[in-house]
Amino acid sequence: MARLVPLGALLCMLRVGLGTLESEGFPPPTPHNCPSECICAADVLSCAGLGLRDVPAMLPAAVTDLDLSHNAFQRLQPGWLVPHSRLRALHLSHNKLDMLGHGIFTNASGLRLLDLSSNALQALGSHDLDGLGALERLLLFNNCLVRLDMHAFHGLGMLSRLYLGSNKLASFSFDNLHGLGAAHLRTLDLSSNQLGHISVPELASLPVFLKNGLYLHNNPLPCDCHLYHLLWRWHQRGLSAVRDFAREYTCLAFKVQASRVRFFEHSRVFENCSAAAALGLERPEEQLHTQVGQSLRLYCNTSAPAMRIVWVSPQNELLAAPGSSDGSIAVLPDGSLAIGKVQQQHAGIFVCLATGPRLHHNQTLEYNVSVHFPRPEPEAFNTGFTTLLGCGVGLVLVLLYLFAPPCHGCCRCCCCCCRRTCRNHHWPRPPSPLQELSAQSSVLSATPPDAPSRNASVHKHVVFLEPGRRGLNGRAQLAVAENFDLCNPVGLPFQAGPKSASSTSSEGLMMT
Repeated sequence: MARLVPLGALLCMLRVGLGTLESEGFPPPTPHNCPSECICAADVLSCAGLGLRDVPAMLPAAVTDLDLSHNAFQRLQPGWLVPHSRLRALHLSHNKLDMLGHGIFTNASGLRLLDLSSNALQALGSHDLDGLGALERLLLFNNCLVRLDMHAFHGLGMLSRLYLGSNKLASFSFDNLHGLGAAHLRTLDLSSNQLGHISVPELASLPVFLKNGLYLHNNPLPCDCHLYHLLWRWHQRGLSAVRDFAREYTCLAFKVQASRVRFFEHSRVFENCSAAAALGLERPEEQLHTQVGQSLRLYCNTSAPAMRIVWVSPQNELLAAPGSSDGSIAVLPDGSLAIGKVQQQHAGIFVCLATGPRLHHNQTLEYNVSVHFPRPEPEAFNTGFTTLLGCGVGLVLVLLYLFAPPCHGCCRCCCCCCRRTCRNHHWPRPPSPLQELSAQSSVLSATPPDAPSRNASVHKHVVFLEPGRRGLNGRAQLAVAENFDLCNPVGLPFQAGPKSASSTSSEGLMMT
């Protein structure tokens, strides 16, 4: 250890004298093909916030997460993603992109997340998003979108979340969702736009899982009775998109901004809307009740033959033949859904999606399944046994009545049977109310306390009359000696009247 200390000091002196490797023109090692101004970490590449006008020419081919946000890109060249077939997430937010164009996302078939938010996009063409067949999340909020092609999202069959909020859209087609399929879509954000007209029948025909993720708040919606009743029903059903932003659902009463009112707080605006306007807006889901362990089968009965039928479970799992991932739910060749043994996890709303040339593309049927535990069956009632038991109990009661007549009190009955034991035993008793009321009472006994008890005076106990006090209306009060014989109670004669007051002073005794 003593030799290591001078050696360490010598190395430090050499480092100071000769300088470091970096000062001699040897830069620190960098990942392969990583731009000098960017940050590379394994398969993640970040070139954010550098003010770049063009995408760096040399990017690592193995990158899966590319962050180019907070730059100054105005255009993206077609085919620029060809070398990056492994890309899964692409961040292009906070740039100056005003258009996309055909071929921008060529060779991006593995992309799952595309963030184009906070740009200057004004329109989406029918081929701007070609090549994104595996895309699951598309962020387009906070742009300047005014127009969407009717087939702008055609080919995005796996898209589950689409964010179009904070744009300038004046209309949106819920009929075909601009080419977007509704089988996987769970979130559709259209909030903070300029939507002034919405087809209520198209809204009502959407599947329930999409209604739960359809955000329409902060739009100049018309104060229409049909729309009011539809949104109110969604609010009562607890759909999160309406419930979470209930105060931001507004409408224009007179087609001017100053007449904007809230749907769920200004009922006077809709007081003339009849309840008949709510009829037929939505087909109510069919209520089904079943028990745990039973079998269940649901049929997708459509108005016309369907070419393809898929189901959506209460857990938002898309169910197609052969069935669910855990094997508990089967989709049969005729399109019906079968559950062999119902469990608690199967409770909720099952949605049937049917497609065909003669059907609406998103015609749906909903089944609300309630699962209950079976009630325990009551045990069989044996009338013969109970009859025999009743006869036995009745016979015992009759014998008790004949050979053991009732006594007046437990102590008397006991004393009648065992008089000698009762004489020799002093039964504990709580203080008598009569003793509590007559605080000045005294007990006189013919036998002195210290003298042995005699047989002749066993049943001779002394009571006396106490003068009536206030509250007794002048009547005499009976005071009982503490050793009053409970085994031989008899009536205690006493007189009530003026003479009772003098009986205490003259020590007149009454023997029983």
